[in-house]
Amino acid sequence: MADLSARCESGHARLAGMRRRLKLAGRACLARIPSACGLCQGGARGGSLCRFCHAAVLRSMNSDTTRCPICCLALADQGVCADCAARPPAFDRIIAAFDYAPPGDLLIHHLKVGRRFTSAVMLAGMLAETVRDKAPRLPENALLVPVPASKASILARGFNPAAEIARGLARELHMDCQPGLLLRAREGGRQTHLTRLERAASVQHLYDCPRRVDGAAIAVVDDVLTTGSTLHRIAQQFKAVGAAAVYGLVLARTPYPGPKPPGQ
Repeated sequence: MADLSARCESGHARLAGMRRRLKLAGRACLARIPSACGLCQGGARGGSLCRFCHAAVLRSMNSDTTRCPICCLALADQGVCADCAARPPAFDRIIAAFDYAPPGDLLIHHLKVGRRFTSAVMLAGMLAETVRDKAPRLPENALLVPVPASKASILARGFNPAAEIARGLARELHMDCQPGLLLRAREGGRQTHLTRLERAASVQHLYDCPRRVDGAAIAVVDDVLTTGSTLHRIAQQFKAVGAAAVYGLVLARTPYPGPKPPGQ
């Protein structure tokens, strides 16, 4: 019986390995298929951006602009971040792929307002590229947790952008995605036209952590970070149930002052 059990386990391991190799081969084939760039409609491959638009979107984060080491806000000078000084955030660090400004903001618009579900894979790849390059490195054992969307937004779009980005990151970075670690406690309203104080108040009882995560590193995934109120509150809750560290992984960081992203 022990020998039979060992052979079964070995067979399952070989099958799992074969599936992983087939998935990787499939992705490699898709990446070589010619497609239109998601911004300029020029030549690209695998549903990604052309190399010029890709560089243009990521340029804001690759520039010499001084940024807050915690919330990733672009600072006008070498001074202290006014946001973090006024309210020290509960999260440990934010990693953002680009600023919520042209041309990257158009990609967010396509995803959230234009409902381009397929662009989530390309955007997750851009964020994964940023996560790999940022120092200090994100802990390899960090758990990816998407910010839950309201029922109304899921019915309107057909999907949760944060969840799709988190799934893409899990594939790209070989990390564990656990959406069940953060639940929506109530529906709440749109935050588009709220002030910073109103945003902070609106998320006080919006999310719930259903179980303890003692000693875990949590990487909360969202599409856009504007004031940081949502991630601040979520980080507070995760640390209250034992998280050792809470990071924020977002596609875009809104400059301050700057435009508010749609649906936030």
